[in-house]
Amino acid sequence: MALRVGIGYDIHRVQEGRPLVLGGVKFDSVWGLEGHSDADVLCHAIGDAVLGALALGDLGTHFPPGDPKWKDASSLDLLERIRAMLYERTASVVNVDATVVAEEPRLMPQRERMRAKIAQALRVATGQVSIKATTNERLDSVGGGLGIAAWAVAMVEVE
Repeated sequence: MALRVGIGYDIHRVQEGRPLVLGGVKFDSVWGLEGHSDADVLCHAIGDAVLGALALGDLGTHFPPGDPKWKDASSLDLLERIRAMLYERTASVVNVDATVVAEEPRLMPQRERMRAKIAQALRVATGQVSIKATTNERLDSVGGGLGIAAWAVAMVEVE
């Protein structure tokens, strides 16, 4: 068995009138994130990390933003599709560690729900999914509330 590591990053601008979805959980907010799919930066960063661990490209390669098929797609569904790609290659996720960078909303009240939804999509135990949150201390565009970013690392085991 071999262990492989991938890293993922995503950022989306804030957009009024869109639902805010992070880790597959809808937040009570008057704004969401701009994007072709549901713009879930957390799931996108995790998806890129998992794909990267197996050198399978990135989210845009598999789910092009210009393709109407992926318009408003659930990013949890995209994670399930990525997990299926791993399964085809006799690989599985060992663990995921992710950090969301945002001034708001507060993620901790929803953290366990987010972990559970991501774990279910990847078919792993909740204990294999770590989600952390931080702010940018009001520095740069993310710190100014213009967007939300996420970083993720995934370890994948290949038979």
